[in-house]
Amino acid sequence: MNTEPNISLDQTYHYPPELLEMLTEVIPCLFKSKQGVIDFFRGAGTPVPFLTEWQSKVRADRDSVKKHEIARDVLRRLNEGGDKTLAQRREVIKRVSEFEDFSTCYENDRYKAQGLVVQIQKVVNVRDSFTRMNLEREKERKQHQAAYTTSIEAKQKEAKQRAAIKDSLYKLFAETDPYKRGKQLEGILNSLFSFAGFLVREAFTLKGDEGQGIVEQIDGAVEIDGMLYLVEMKWWDQPIGRQEIAPHFVSVYGRGNVGESSSRIRDFRLLLSKMRRRA
Repeated sequence: MNTEPNISLDQTYHYPPELLEMLTEVIPCLFKSKQGVIDFFRGAGTPVPFLTEWQSKVRADRDSVKKHEIARDVLRRLNEGGDKTLAQRREVIKRVSEFEDFSTCYENDRYKAQGLVVQIQKVVNVRDSFTRMNLEREKERKQHQAAYTTSIEAKQKEAKQRAAIKDSLYKLFAETDPYKRGKQLEGILNSLFSFAGFLVREAFTLKGDEGQGIVEQIDGAVEIDGMLYLVEMKWWDQPIGRQEIAPHFVSVYGRGNVGESSSRIRDFRLLLSKMRRRA
């Protein structure tokens, strides 16, 4: 009993020499007539021009043509056809490897044909195994390469973002307008927090009861490990003293747990940016 082979010859290869020779030997043995050989190739989708000359010779003078001549010439032309005859080459392999009805052979060719078919099955399956391994290696290599490229691109992007934030901060030292400088600093620090992976809420205001309007302005807020931190930013061109910093501590300690029930904030901490450098 003949087991159906797993035929999947690598599409990028032509028939290797040993396989080409076995095909040249086995196909003439599989059929008693020369017309049978031609019909086999026609059934495999062989281009008509490859068979026209042989068809004419068989009709004109059957005895002047040998089955091996037909098989060798057609296989050679298929092999040299490159990508254009790829499907036909694979179909020939498939049909030979799956051949089971050896009643079409001459009696003295039957065992030879059976033996060659088995050999072709082994050759194709062995080559297919190597092909699959090579394809897997290539796939793995491309995956590693893609991952490496992605990693490099991510690092380059991160470096550009960091450099852009740093450059923006350095440019502020040339800004003489304190208000403009302060507003720009808010944006830069928000970018820095966001770059570091913190959730950021930009500057916002708190309003009191009706008629009170805005009672407090907060420069920003960041969430770190589930804790919310309010950010107050100041840019001073002189060292900070007690008079400047005391109001902020009063605001912090006077806040208590206001808003805890509505926003589920357990703790408030004030991050006071103290910049002692001169503008």
